[in-house]
Amino acid sequence: MPYDINITPLFIVDFFLIASLAYLFFSMLRKAQIQNLMPIIMAFIGVYSLSQMIGLSMLAWCIERLFIVLIVYVLIVFQNDIRRASERIRRGHLFISGQSKNKKQPLLIKRILQSVEFLSKNKIGALIVLEQKSPLDEYTESGISIQAKLTSELMCSLFWPGSPTHDGAVIIRGNEILTAGCLLPLTNSTVSDKRLGTRHMSAIGISEETDALVIVVSEETGTISVAEEGSLTRFLNREALETRLFNLFKESTV
Repeated sequence: MPYDINITPLFIVDFFLIASLAYLFFSMLRKAQIQNLMPIIMAFIGVYSLSQMIGLSMLAWCIERLFIVLIVYVLIVFQNDIRRASERIRRGHLFISGQSKNKKQPLLIKRILQSVEFLSKNKIGALIVLEQKSPLDEYTESGISIQAKLTSELMCSLFWPGSPTHDGAVIIRGNEILTAGCLLPLTNSTVSDKRLGTRHMSAIGISEETDALVIVVSEETGTISVAEEGSLTRFLNREALETRLFNLFKESTV
C-alpha cells in the first residue's frame, strides 16, 4: 500500500467531523449575509482551537483551508458591503444612537400608517419596503433617488397614479425615503393564490432575499398585506399593521 493509514477511533471521529463541518460551512455560505459572518468566524476559531487541543490534526488542517476560502468569499461577494461600511466609518456614521431612534419611532409609524390608510381607502397601489439589517443598496440603484424625510404627503404623492414612481417600490431607511420607483425581484416560489399581482410577488421576493418588511396595498381592492421572511399576510387592518410595525421597530433596537 502506498499509504499506511492507522484507522483509530480518533481518526474516524476526525473524518466525520470534517465531513459535517464542510457541509455546514457551504450551507451557511449559501445563506449568509454580511452581518451574520462574525458568529461563523468565531465558531471556526473556537472549533480550530478545540481540535488543536484534542489532537484532531485532520480537522485542524481542514479548518485552516476553509478559513482561507471564507476570507476570499467575503472579499469577493461582500465587496460592496465592505465598501459601504468603510465609507460609514470614514464619515463617522457607523454607530447610531438607539435612544434617538426610539424617540422617532412613534412619529415614523404614524406617518406610515397615515400613508397606507389613505392609499388603501383610495385603492392606490403601493409597495413600501422597510430596510432592516440587510442593506438594500443594490435595489435602490434601480429607482429614483429621493433622500427626503418621510412624510405621509410625500409617500402618497410617490404612488399617485400617473407619477413616474407609481408602479415601483419605495425603499425606506430609518425615517428617510431613499428611493422610489424601484424594481424588486419576483419570487420563484409557487404561490397558491393566482390572483396575486406583480406587487405581491415582488414583496414576497424581496422578503425572501433580505430581512426587510414589505407593505403592499392592492390597486384592485385596497387590501393591505405584509410580506416578511418569504411569507405574505393579507387583509390587515390599521390596528394589525400598527402592532406589527411597533414590534418590528422594537426588535430592531434590541
